[in-house]
Amino acid sequence: MTSAPDLVKISALRVGVIGAGVMGTNHARVLAGLPGVTLVGIVDPLDEHRKRAIELIGCKTFATLDELLLAGVDAVTIAAPTHLHHEVALTCIGRGVHVLVEKPIASTVEEGREIVAAARKAGVTLMVGHVERFNPAVAAIKQAIRNEDILSIGITRVGPFPPRMSNVGVVIDLAVHDIDLIRWFTESEIVDVQPQLTCAVAEREDIALLQFRTESGVLAHINTNWLTPFKARNVTVATRGKYVMGDLLTRQVTECFGFKADGSYSMRHLPVGHDEPLRAELIAFLNAVRTNNTPAVTGEEGVASLEIAIQCLEQPPKAAAGRKPPLRAAG
Repeated sequence: MTSAPDLVKISALRVGVIGAGVMGTNHARVLAGLPGVTLVGIVDPLDEHRKRAIELIGCKTFATLDELLLAGVDAVTIAAPTHLHHEVALTCIGRGVHVLVEKPIASTVEEGREIVAAARKAGVTLMVGHVERFNPAVAAIKQAIRNEDILSIGITRVGPFPPRMSNVGVVIDLAVHDIDLIRWFTESEIVDVQPQLTCAVAEREDIALLQFRTESGVLAHINTNWLTPFKARNVTVATRGKYVMGDLLTRQVTECFGFKADGSYSMRHLPVGHDEPLRAELIAFLNAVRTNNTPAVTGEEGVASLEIAIQCLEQPPKAAAGRKPPLRAAG
């Protein structure tokens, strides 16, 4: 697998980051080290977040979005809370600024579509931050199943409860990654959704078993929860000619092939790159800005994955059997 593409050689782009939480700080860290990029600064209304960004990155900080825009930016990455994506994105787009917005693109499908329409009208680049597509193991899986007749996909994405989470459950926090991957792997839309959701220890769904069928006939499922004491990120893809297994954390991808009537088969480990997914994602975004090419994850794709996630949430979660609903807040 080849490494992430270098930034297109051209005059430096002035880029800002909106949101100085964990993800936004990582955006700023990566941007500060990219050639051909001037990190103008990072915006956050919280003083402690701005102080942390200064300590970790040494960049300029702003208390308001207007201050950043007045400083002059060509592009921004939005890593603010999801409920702010719509307002912030429209403000930036209205100023002619190119936008990468973290997943999910917005709180609702309608808001997402409004962002897409505004970017199209303004002629600016809009990309959605589905960073898992840039995981080298995911890229290796995608290459391995290229031109294959895919039959089924299974994805496990589990881990402990994240203390910072307060306004969404596992479907929006975790499963939306894998909804995007199913659509990307199959290059087909999801047409049937069968969710099973439960609230075990949190006020929002913290266990989700999601089943899907794509327009092309692929059966897929996602197993996700906040109850597992360790993180696990695994993907399996069965095709007519292969069975591919990938661990997205250790970045090991194995391919089974050459199935014979006696049950024997061959197995091999596939080469996997070493790129940092976030760095590869930001480079892809900035190259799309420079070249005016279609970004790696379009706004329309971000809206489509959000729409499926919201369909999963339309079935209200149930309290786990034998447990009372929690009294404490999820966050």
